[in-house]
Amino acid sequence: MTPEVVALVMLGVTVGMILLGVHIAVALLSTSVLGLILIIGDFGRAVRVLGTGPFYSVFNYEFSVIPLFVLMGLFANAAGASKDLYDTGFNWFGRSKGGLGIVTVLSNAVFAAVTGVSIASAAVFGKIAVPEMRRYGYNMRFSTGCVAGSSALGMLIPPSLLFIVYGLLSGESIGRMFIAGIVPGLILAGVYILGILLMANFRPRMLGDPRTPERITWKQRFRSLGRSSSIGALILLVLGGIYAGVFTPTEAGAVGCIGALVIMIVKRRFTWKNISLALKETGLTTASVFLLIIGAQLFSRMLTVSGLVEVLSNFAVSLSIHPKLVMALMMVILMILGTFLDVTSILLISMPIMLPVAQQLGFNLIWFGVMCTICIETGLITPPFGMSVFVVKSAVGDGVTVEEVFAGSAPFFVLLLLTIVVLLLFPGLSTWLPGLM
Repeated sequence: MTPEVVALVMLGVTVGMILLGVHIAVALLSTSVLGLILIIGDFGRAVRVLGTGPFYSVFNYEFSVIPLFVLMGLFANAAGASKDLYDTGFNWFGRSKGGLGIVTVLSNAVFAAVTGVSIASAAVFGKIAVPEMRRYGYNMRFSTGCVAGSSALGMLIPPSLLFIVYGLLSGESIGRMFIAGIVPGLILAGVYILGILLMANFRPRMLGDPRTPERITWKQRFRSLGRSSSIGALILLVLGGIYAGVFTPTEAGAVGCIGALVIMIVKRRFTWKNISLALKETGLTTASVFLLIIGAQLFSRMLTVSGLVEVLSNFAVSLSIHPKLVMALMMVILMILGTFLDVTSILLISMPIMLPVAQQLGFNLIWFGVMCTICIETGLITPPFGMSVFVVKSAVGDGVTVEEVFAGSAPFFVLLLLTIVVLLLFPGLSTWLPGLM
């Protein structure tokens, strides 16, 4: 077999192994080793190529941003950030039509600026928002679908774990990637809110039979605003520091950890149990991500040695169609992959092939990263995988079926596709803010 054919076979084997339930890192590492041995034809040389790979894959100061932002999110969550945010939204917007749906979207958007993980948002608001919406007459389908759909904001609004991984794979500035996600994230949140308002006014049955919450005083509103102001200050400190050039993303993560720890102490949520759980979860998440990155880097090296990436890049450039059509095709592929693979796996498998093509076609890699992230996020609410759907189902319990959550997520999937089209047609929406840095 030619090296290119070997690489294609290894790509197919990798996907097959993942579908069979093999851990993504194990699949990437094993096919990388086998592929390099077959391509080079010399076991000793292949092993030497692989010998330094794992070390240099993660021997990078920028990688410390991963545990820092994960720890910051866990500290903030332990401090009660999610409950404070939802209560504030409820007091300010709960009495409007579709108000609790709007509150869920806004709470997810702000919570995303602390955690950066969609699954965390789905788990937390599945327990907080769904019971409240049900109490005020919203049906189970809309309530769970709203939580699952709006969890997609978790990977788009900075700090995003996917943006960190993409930045490390592409060589783009993680800080610029964070800033690039702000406008698209706000647009997606705005589209969701507009969609909920349209449903509430023209198709109210989609929401159930919602009742208006009891009268809320201005005193209650401002008190709740005060309780959540510390989280707003933390977000402003971290993202504002990155945008102003005061902190690097890694330094911002460290400052954010200290800030979240201070909030825990002020809110009297500081316990050794909370600290221990946060540190353990950070360690597990970091180890898992690092193992994935090592596998992806070795897989990328195997593809590069084979020459497959160069062949595909040259083929894409030679096509007599508009580059944005090529981009649209890649986005469709990512969305299809999202129906049966988890979001991190998709990024790690696809980027070694798609990034060189994007570079050859002259795409802005910041915009490309935002587009890839939002397209991959569609997989969170599409069957059969739909990780956010399963997390919401788990959080709610036996009161809802997986099919109901998927059905409730369908309108949000349509709104997500609409946002993708807008961002595809207007790249400046993703590159405007980073261009000011």
